[in-house]
Amino acid sequence: MGLTLKHLFLLLLVLSHHVDSANIVKSLPGLEGSLPFELETGYIGIGEDEDIQFFYYFIKSENNPREDPLLLWLDGGPGCSSLGGLLFENGPVALKSAVYNGSTPSLFSTTYSWTKMANIIYLDQPVGSGFSYSRTPIEKTSDTSEVKRIHEFLQKWLSKHPQFFSNPFYVTGDSYSGMIVPALVQEISKGNYICCKPLINLQGYVLGNPITYAEHEKNYRIPFAHGMSLISDELYESLKRTCKGNYENVDPRNTKCLKLVEEYHKCTDKINTQHILIPDCDKKGHGITSPDCYYYLYFLIECWANNERVREALHVRKGTKGQWQRCNWTISYDNNIISSVPYHMNNSISGYRSLIYSGDHDITMPFQATQAWIKSLNYSIIHDWRPWMIKDQIAGYTRTYSNKMTFATIKGGGHTAEYLPNETFIMFQRWISGQPL
Repeated sequence: MGLTLKHLFLLLLVLSHHVDSANIVKSLPGLEGSLPFELETGYIGIGEDEDIQFFYYFIKSENNPREDPLLLWLDGGPGCSSLGGLLFENGPVALKSAVYNGSTPSLFSTTYSWTKMANIIYLDQPVGSGFSYSRTPIEKTSDTSEVKRIHEFLQKWLSKHPQFFSNPFYVTGDSYSGMIVPALVQEISKGNYICCKPLINLQGYVLGNPITYAEHEKNYRIPFAHGMSLISDELYESLKRTCKGNYENVDPRNTKCLKLVEEYHKCTDKINTQHILIPDCDKKGHGITSPDCYYYLYFLIECWANNERVREALHVRKGTKGQWQRCNWTISYDNNIISSVPYHMNNSISGYRSLIYSGDHDITMPFQATQAWIKSLNYSIIHDWRPWMIKDQIAGYTRTYSNKMTFATIKGGGHTAEYLPNETFIMFQRWISGQPL
């Protein structure tokens, strides 16, 4: 009987390890030697039966992990893997841009990693993105469903890493995560009051070029295009006069407006919407991109993540994921948060800090659109518009508000931090440490 109980106990240990597993990664294919930072990867089971398995990468701060802030990083899409944030935007390693020869793409250590002053959890969400998966089919997910699942993930992750409960906690991300992060901050805040112990030491959030109220924000693309000399003064004035600021959902009876919008598209459809100065070469990364194209890196990351040696090193469970994609656009998804502005308002009332930044060469989510919703919160300006500097050079412009919100542009930046990671790093470093930009 004792032997049977012992076997049962061992079986339960194995099963519990399978549900929630964490592994220390000492080295990565493509990078010589041992990792110069501490990396953990693992899965956290979500839901009553834990059928959903969220995959994460956790990198300890290279400074003082016991006291430095803990960040959760979410990529956009929805459906893009957080590995993109790690390898392109703010992680301690990045991919070398070199012609793919069939071997493992090479990595190099970066100088702009946010892990120099923070612990970061990079989470693959929603389910189906990156290496996250579900054991049973999921018909559809949504913004609000994912917010609750991410909150559950955090509670479970922290229960397994209790040493980080007291660290200042921030939710961070860019692009489509602008719809998720503010709602998640509110969810965590409410949880701290009504349900969840120990408390998450929530302090604020950071968003880059965030989608916030897409239906309205798209109307700022035409003013942006005019400001960047992509369309003529005459076309812009005609558009303003005829369309009255509504360029997206045009009344079908307003044929004159429709024709003018068509003229606008003729002028801009060949522009790279993520960064208007970079050639509009293939951004999907399916191997048809020329190696001299910026977005060749998107092809290389898929080669790297689909390499068997890489998957073994990351402790990806065999058979749980077929072809890894930088962004999985096939996820059945309900975009049921129409605007995240009310969440920003509630988070402001709750007193959380925030940093909202915009690469100023992004036409997908123009900086004017971001400024417009920030202005709609109706908070007074504490420090008015001014340049922020790096080594006596203007790196962008910034303004702070009475709701502890800082807005900053990154001069020459694009839709995500990957275009100017050094400048974004310096901006973040100053903000997270409480210094003026």
